[in-house]
Amino acid sequence: MSVAGRTRSLWTAIVATPILLFVLAALQVRIDAHTRSEAAQKQDLLVRSGSLLKRMSLGYDSLLADVYWTRAVQYYGSRIGQRGENFELLAPLLDISTTLDPRLIVAYRFGAIFLSERKPLGADRSDLAVDLAKHGIAANPNQWRLYYDLGFLYYWHLKDYPDAATAYLEGGKQPGAPLIMKLMAARVAEKGGSLETSRMIFAEMYESTKDKNVRKILMKQLRALKAEEDEMHLDEVIAEYRKRFGRNPASTKEMVAAGLLPGVPVDPVGFPYVIGADGKSHLNPDSPVELPKP
Repeated sequence: MSVAGRTRSLWTAIVATPILLFVLAALQVRIDAHTRSEAAQKQDLLVRSGSLLKRMSLGYDSLLADVYWTRAVQYYGSRIGQRGENFELLAPLLDISTTLDPRLIVAYRFGAIFLSERKPLGADRSDLAVDLAKHGIAANPNQWRLYYDLGFLYYWHLKDYPDAATAYLEGGKQPGAPLIMKLMAARVAEKGGSLETSRMIFAEMYESTKDKNVRKILMKQLRALKAEEDEMHLDEVIAEYRKRFGRNPASTKEMVAAGLLPGVPVDPVGFPYVIGADGKSHLNPDSPVELPKP
C-alpha cells in the first residue's frame, strides 16, 4: 500500500473509532434506561445489527462481542425471577454477540440456557435456544460441548428424545469429546427424560465455566432442580404416610416420627420443606430457592 493509502486508512480509523464507541455507549445507555419501553429498546438493537457493527468494528469484532455478551448476561441477570418478564432483548443481544464473534462459545452455551428456561427463570423460548445452538455448531462444528447443549435442549425442554440422542451421539464423535456423550445418547434413547440427568448436565456446565455471573445463574438452576427432586420424593413419602394413617401429615416431623424419613428434610440452602393444605410438599416461604412455574 502506498504512503497516501496508509495515511487515508489511518485517518479513517481515527475518525471511525470514536463514532463506533459513541454508538455503542449510546445503545448501552438506552438498554439500561428504565424510562424507555421494551419496544423502543428492541428497535435500537435492530437498527444496530450485528452485521452492521461487524462492518464498523475495524477489526475489533471480538472486543465488541465480549461487550455485548456482558450486556446480555447483565440484562438477563437483572430480570431473572421477575413475574411477567419476557426477556425481549435477550435474543437480539445474543445474536449480535455471536454475529460479531462466531467463536464466542460461552454465548452459545449459556445464552441457550437463558433463552430456554421456563419463566420466571428464563425466556421460555426453546425454539430460539435450539436455533442459537445450531448456529454455534455451524460456526464451530468441532466443539462437542455445543452438541451437548443441543442434546439437552431437545431432551429436557422439547422432550424430543430421538433428536437429543442424535445430538449427543454426533457430539461424541468430535475431538476431545468425553465418553459421557455416548453414554448420554444411550441413556436418553432408552429412558427419556429425568431430573437426575438434567441436573448432571447443568453440573457439567457449572464446572466448565469460570464466569462468576454465569456460575451464579447456573447454581440457581441446580438448586431449583434439586428442590424439584426433593419434592417429588417427599410427595411419595407423604402418599405412604396417608396410606398408613388415613390422613396427610401436618409436617415432615410427623413422617420422621413414623420412621418414614431419617430426619427433617431441607432444601439446597438449608430451609426445611413444608407440607401444604393440598397434602403436597412445598418450599419454605422464607427460602430463596425458586422453582420454575409449571
